[in-house]
Order: sequence, then C-alpha cells, then structure tokens
Amino acid sequence: MAKVSYYTKEGLDRLMAELSTLKSKGRADIARQIAEARDKGDLSENAEYDAAKDAQGHLEAKIAQLGELLSNARLIDESKLDTFTVSILSKVTIKNKKNGASVTYMLVSEEEADLKAGKISTQSPIGKGLLGKKKGDVAKIKTPAGEIEFEVINIGI
Repeated sequence: MAKVSYYTKEGLDRLMAELSTLKSKGRADIARQIAEARDKGDLSENAEYDAAKDAQGHLEAKIAQLGELLSNARLIDESKLDTFTVSILSKVTIKNKKNGASVTYMLVSEEEADLKAGKISTQSPIGKGLLGKKKGDVAKIKTPAGEIEFEVINIGI
C-alpha cells in the first residue's frame, strides 16, 4: 500500500508543475536527442543513442514516481489545524535546554523539507520528537550528536 503524504498548497503546486514540465519539455527534449542520435547512423555502435535511451528510461521512471507521489498526496486544510499540539504544518519555536538557543521550524512532509527555509520533515528525528507535544512540554530527541532536550516555546500556523 502506498504511503499517503500531506502537503501545503505551495508544495503540491510545485510537484504538479515539476510533473507537467517533465511530461512536456522533458519528453520533447529526450525525443529530440534520440532523433539526432538516430540520424548519425548505425544504432548498434551508437553510444549517443544508448545514452539518450537511458536518459529516456530515467525520465519515465521519474515521471512514474512523481505520478505515484501525487496520486497519494493530500492537501492539508490549514483552517482545521489547531495550535494546541504540534502537528504537520505547525510552526514550532523550540529552545535547546542545554545552550538556550531558540529556533523556529515548520513541520512538513519529507518531500517539502528544506532546512534553509526552516522546514523540517515530520519523519526527521526532531520532527518525530515534536509531534503531539504542547506548549511548555520538553521533548527528548535522539540526534547523531546525542540526546537533546528541547522545550516547546510556541506553536503557530
């Protein structure tokens, strides 16, 4: 059974745009490369043709993968989210109990995670550790650097 993933409107739109681009421009580019390679003669010894066919296979696999992902994608209704507990799409401000540093993350699906943009996956160690927590709760999270305690300072949308 395929895994259902939850997305923001922005994340879902980005995936749909990528799929559309791969189906139109990507396929057209590969077809052009195959045609050019075919025009160069004997296909049995044509490395350019083999490379173009390989690229076509990779492109079709990527299209199938994105199609599967989108068929199991669900858009999250932000109006139904609450700020009482941490869930997907929550913007959570946490404070490291050891060094006092605070940081704010938005919990998103794996495919939307982008640490530079402050978006972490609900499947990451910190994301998993924060899910279900309430303001004031302390989450003990196992990281590669060891166990870290984070206090939930604020939960927003």
